[in-house]
Amino acid sequence: MATYGQFCPVAKSMEVLDERWTVLVVRELLLGSRHFNELRRGLPKMSPALLTKRLKRLERAGVVTRSVVDGRSRYALTDKGAELWEVVETLSRWGMKWIGELGDTDLDPHLLFWDMRRKLDVDAWPRSRTTVAFDFSDVTGKAGRWWLVVNSDDVEVCDFDPGYDLDAAVQTDLRTLTQLWRGDADWASALATERITIVADTTVRRQLPTWIGQGQMAAVPRAFAGVSAAQG
Repeated sequence: MATYGQFCPVAKSMEVLDERWTVLVVRELLLGSRHFNELRRGLPKMSPALLTKRLKRLERAGVVTRSVVDGRSRYALTDKGAELWEVVETLSRWGMKWIGELGDTDLDPHLLFWDMRRKLDVDAWPRSRTTVAFDFSDVTGKAGRWWLVVNSDDVEVCDFDPGYDLDAAVQTDLRTLTQLWRGDADWASALATERITIVADTTVRRQLPTWIGQGQMAAVPRAFAGVSAAQG
């Protein structure tokens, strides 16, 4: 392991955490990913070989444990690793406050809906199955249409028509929905300027922004704290 040769606790911490992708691997584990393919889904631009390498490094550092359940590797944070939720939460808040506009390469519908699947506040949704379709005006091909199905505590994301009756259809562009989800924009302004439109009955049209528009600033700390409490 490379070292900085300094006794400073920050330097010692960074000897474990400062390699590219490492903190994002920890983020995925904090958000509930347990299997290799789940980690890959949250980190699609990270090569499988590099993910394997980072996981082994985190195991050696005592941050992650690996077990085999029914023939599948399962990864979990140790108590030592779970305490990093405070670090990741702080980085999230700092990034929201100080890092500038999202670039085009930061926008990905697969990642956006994977994030929604994990962080939606299902308590805000109806208890019965609710299906919302999303059409992106700026995304071509199959990735331009998605379905979000919430049924009690279960959240399902589909890139194909699940065959359920629609409760709402949302028309927007990928940047706008990403900004609304992150908390960079507000639903009232986006609706007033027609950056996003909702086709639904009056009640659903009024409620849908509260179902989805929780924003990462609210969802991230809840998710991290929940995982930390469960593992600590």
